[in-house]
Amino acid sequence: MNQDADEAVRIAREIGYPVMIKASAGGGGKGMRIAWDDEETREGFRFSSQEAASSFGDDRLLIEKFIDNPRHIEIQILADKHGNALWLNERECSIQRRNQKVVEEAPSTFLDPETRRAMGEQAVALAKAVKYSSAGTVEFLVDSSKNFYFLEMNTRLQVEHPVTECITGLDLVQEMIRVAKGYPLRHKQADIPINGWAVECRVYAEDPYKSFGLPSIGKLSQYQEPLHVPSVRVDSGIQQGSDISIYYDPMISKLITYGSNRAEALKRMEEALDNYVIRGVAHNISLLREVIIHPRFVQGDISTKFLPEVYPDGFKGHKLTDLERRELLATAASLYVAEQLRSQRFLGTLRIPIAKSKRRSWELSVRLGDGIYPVAVSKDGSSFSVEVDGMKLNVTSEWNLASPLLSVTIDGTQRTIQRISRNASGETSIQFLGTVYKLQILTKVAAELSKYMPEKAEEDTSSILRSPMPGTVVAVSVKPGDTVSEGQEICVIEAMKMQNSMIAAKTGKVKAVHCKAGDTVGEGDLLVELE
Repeated sequence: MNQDADEAVRIAREIGYPVMIKASAGGGGKGMRIAWDDEETREGFRFSSQEAASSFGDDRLLIEKFIDNPRHIEIQILADKHGNALWLNERECSIQRRNQKVVEEAPSTFLDPETRRAMGEQAVALAKAVKYSSAGTVEFLVDSSKNFYFLEMNTRLQVEHPVTECITGLDLVQEMIRVAKGYPLRHKQADIPINGWAVECRVYAEDPYKSFGLPSIGKLSQYQEPLHVPSVRVDSGIQQGSDISIYYDPMISKLITYGSNRAEALKRMEEALDNYVIRGVAHNISLLREVIIHPRFVQGDISTKFLPEVYPDGFKGHKLTDLERRELLATAASLYVAEQLRSQRFLGTLRIPIAKSKRRSWELSVRLGDGIYPVAVSKDGSSFSVEVDGMKLNVTSEWNLASPLLSVTIDGTQRTIQRISRNASGETSIQFLGTVYKLQILTKVAAELSKYMPEKAEEDTSSILRSPMPGTVVAVSVKPGDTVSEGQEICVIEAMKMQNSMIAAKTGKVKAVHCKAGDTVGEGDLLVELE
């Protein structure tokens, strides 16, 4: 434990860089920083102590050796007041952002029975040494040679405990209550199985396109959990209409799927994520879905550096293949035509019965990203035949446009999509394969005329600093007239107990400061202007 930045530097030098600075009372990745030199140690000390005080009411810190590129694997233990203790297998928790877990699973693809037993026995020995009773978790870092190093013990029920319950059949909360009442454990170590596979995704109110997840706030205008999908469990404390604020952790829910093997559990997770409806706040469904289908994750080739290694330039959403792009264009065009046909009817009857429409084909122009694609749609009974890139696709659905979820079959492939928004100018947002894509669908004539519409000039963001998230201004480091360098800290924003340093995008002189310490700011609010 350390008292000031100078002592932190001294201890870090004794241990040897890199080091991990973390809150002694911490958890959930809060109050935690990695330092590779003296300067980063001083900065890490400042941020970690402030976050620790804000989150836990205790600003004391620990400094320990940082093991580069490890796996984060933890052992669930259960101990009673009669000297009995069990280890309930492991949980793989290596997929993290900002040292906070995002995806967990049990068991781990990496451990062999010998390593699992060795880790379990050491976890139990630790619990017995301190006469611990209740459920607890002993966390380890594991290197590529299966050497494991003690990290910390969490003397509580972990967020990710459901995956252990799924593969062992034990109700950990019930066992904790029994232990607290003074009953001895009902099971022996030989009774603890590994049955099947379980995966948990932490669903956050965050924008994954900003540093893998900066907080989002707002009201859940629409919320529907995917409980109709088989072998799905959702642990949540919110409902439709709930407010997500800046004052608490941004977790919306824990989404858990179970299968007889890992492939089955992951396939169910993919389906569950596609069927999860969250409107009103940004969320990380797109990131979660991309992680669980990524070849490296599927192969079990993961570490705590998975996200920055797989997405070195930040998360950009799902990258469509040519086939997937055609499927999205065909689906969007079919949805547009289905809506046009519905608008001609009233309670299932044509609005003007004497003026029956015999139109069976539509020529459309669809904008997706930087591309504009001609799309031809023709109605064939209850299906649509859509021509994209010279290829025909058959699109079938019940086209229940009032439902937040649409099950669409494209040439025999079933997809669950969500239409997030639309407007009168033909712009629509569709969630497809987890990622929300913005499209504009126009008739051929309207597309020709749209070329003459002036485009709004983009704002020059190099001379201004806007808040990337809602939060509270903790500190402002500059004043009008100051000269700042590119990368220099200008202010610090705290959101959901995490502090974020805002830096200058270029070298220049400060023209105006629009915030002060203690101010509450929203996403996009102007903080500082440079000349």
